[in-house]
Amino acid sequence: MSRAKRVLAEATATYRTFLRRRTAVFFTFFFPVLLIVIFAGLVRTQSGSGGLFSEPTGYYVPGYLATVVLFTPLSRVGSTVARHREGNRFEKLSTTPLTRAEWLAAHSLVNVALIAAACFVLLVALLLTGAQFTLSPWLAVLVPVASVLFCGIGAVLGSLADGQDGAIAASNGVALPLLFLSETFVQPDLFPAWFRPLLDFSPLVYFSRGVRAATYSGGDVTTNVAVVVALAVVAFGVGAALIPWTE
Repeated sequence: MSRAKRVLAEATATYRTFLRRRTAVFFTFFFPVLLIVIFAGLVRTQSGSGGLFSEPTGYYVPGYLATVVLFTPLSRVGSTVARHREGNRFEKLSTTPLTRAEWLAAHSLVNVALIAAACFVLLVALLLTGAQFTLSPWLAVLVPVASVLFCGIGAVLGSLADGQDGAIAASNGVALPLLFLSETFVQPDLFPAWFRPLLDFSPLVYFSRGVRAATYSGGDVTTNVAVVVALAVVAFGVGAALIPWTE
């Protein structure tokens, strides 16, 4: 069996497992819409008022997309790696031709497909609320690559955490600060001057800047895309290397 067939077989099995978990299916697609209903529908932006949500709705498109791109792969991959560790699944998989990189590639492929679908639902919901932004083709690059980036980070957390509960806690502990400290819902000007340079250390900030430049404000998209691609390659490599293929 070729490498592509091994990845496809593992991805197919992972996708079918996801479909059998109806709660996971529901919240994967319901959560983005719930965000739009709350923040774009009920909590109206007030342009020029200062503070949070003082920008037009289109400004916050990166924040809405980041919620899906960040939380879904971190929690799903992190908990899956931890669950496989507890059940000695990796030890069994190590006796097959499948490699740890192929395993992570298969799970990343499924997550990319799910995240892309959820982001599509989210963008449609935003348009229905009257948000003004551009449906840039750059989204077709930024969303999948950023998803792979956080799949890699999720694999790292799942490999190092103490059990599945620990992986979920670690995922939330990483995702929540990143979500609000990455130029998503909070404008950089609202942070203290000494803290603003630290924003550049967030991997999510380059996704946010790229999406905002492509869909709302204009500016340099390619540099941010290049950084996200480089970070995704590193995160995937580290995540695959840390998966405990044998115990």
